[in-house]
Amino acid sequence: MSDFTITAMLIFALFALLGSGVWIGLTLTGVAWIAIELFSTRSAGDAMAVTIWGSASSWTLTALPLFVWMGEILFRTRLSESMFRGLAPWVNWLPGRLLHTNVIGCAIFAAVSGSSAATCATIGKMSLPELGKRGYPEGITIGSLAGAGTLGLLIPPSIIMIVYGVAADVSIAKLFIGGILPGIVLAGLFSGYLVVWALLNPGKVPQPDRAMNLREKLHESRHLIPVMGLIAAVLGSIYSGVATATEAAAVGVVGALVLSLLQGSLNWQTFRDSLMGATRLYCMIALILAGASFFTLAMGYIGLPRHLAEFISGLGLSPFALVIALAVFYVLLGCFLDGISMVVLTMGVLLPTVQAAGIDLVWFGIFVVVVVEMAQITPPVGFNLFVLQGMTKKDIAYIARVTFPFFLLMCAMVVLMWVFPQMVTWLPAKM
Repeated sequence: MSDFTITAMLIFALFALLGSGVWIGLTLTGVAWIAIELFSTRSAGDAMAVTIWGSASSWTLTALPLFVWMGEILFRTRLSESMFRGLAPWVNWLPGRLLHTNVIGCAIFAAVSGSSAATCATIGKMSLPELGKRGYPEGITIGSLAGAGTLGLLIPPSIIMIVYGVAADVSIAKLFIGGILPGIVLAGLFSGYLVVWALLNPGKVPQPDRAMNLREKLHESRHLIPVMGLIAAVLGSIYSGVATATEAAAVGVVGALVLSLLQGSLNWQTFRDSLMGATRLYCMIALILAGASFFTLAMGYIGLPRHLAEFISGLGLSPFALVIALAVFYVLLGCFLDGISMVVLTMGVLLPTVQAAGIDLVWFGIFVVVVVEMAQITPPVGFNLFVLQGMTKKDIAYIARVTFPFFLLMCAMVVLMWVFPQMVTWLPAKM
């Protein structure tokens, strides 16, 4: 049986199981077991035990559950609500007015969350009722929230960056620093689109709230102090060299608990709910990571990485054409898999080709994050679309349609990163 036939059979089995609703982690593990048992001489049980233990015992990956827990604490206490109150007075002068709270709020919360879904859900719970009550159009409100929610992956600390750093053996601190400027630029593109939309549709934007003088604005801004202090503590501890990414995640958890305690919003119920929510989410992620590691090993045994690398190399693509091809590949893959699975499954296959093309691995990591962001808002497996569907009860096709302009802005971001690679590499080079 040829390698192509074996690969086609395994890919068919993979998508058949995923389409039938079997958990992603179990699907990856099951298909990998079949591949090793049938098409290699190694014991499948031994390979599975060694691989899963290796993926689960990584010290670097310890940061992941801690950042997830920090986001859950903010999600379930009044810290996130306070952030919206502090932002609103400062955006009334912009075309689009309070719509910008979606973008700015997601950008700020992304700096303490690391999760796209958590960012989208947290800011959405604050902004959707407020913007709806003030008469802002539903389509642009939902679309801007879905798009800006993806900043949770790009603005550090980021769960996807941690996973990529582990898979590609790249400094997580450099990835975090490399994501700062692209995150700011992408947030600027989103806000710029809202400005253009508001200028083209002036009748759809409600009148501003009561005008505040500078003193009143500064008074309302006091609500931003706790969250901004937490961001400074987490990122400052990393960039100053005081703490590693894992230790900074612990700083973030302690800081979030202390702040919510001082605000009076921390009680036994919110503590328990945040801990259980983080545990459930991380267990899902850990199962996917373990299954993906085993699946990657199985693909190596049947020769898929080598064949794919040879195929891509044989195309004779220029570095730019390779980047565009990989962007299309990831967006298509994102129609079926979540971001973490995409990263873990493909790194072992693609990294040799990327390195052979002379592409910087820190730059490539940020590129992967951006294209995974794009996959977060593409049906049928767009996590942000699912989050908003649950919150708004709207059809997922409608949510995907109103989000499409922000998908195009992310495509433009990929091109900007290629034209101006210093946007990613300048800050890490200063370390």
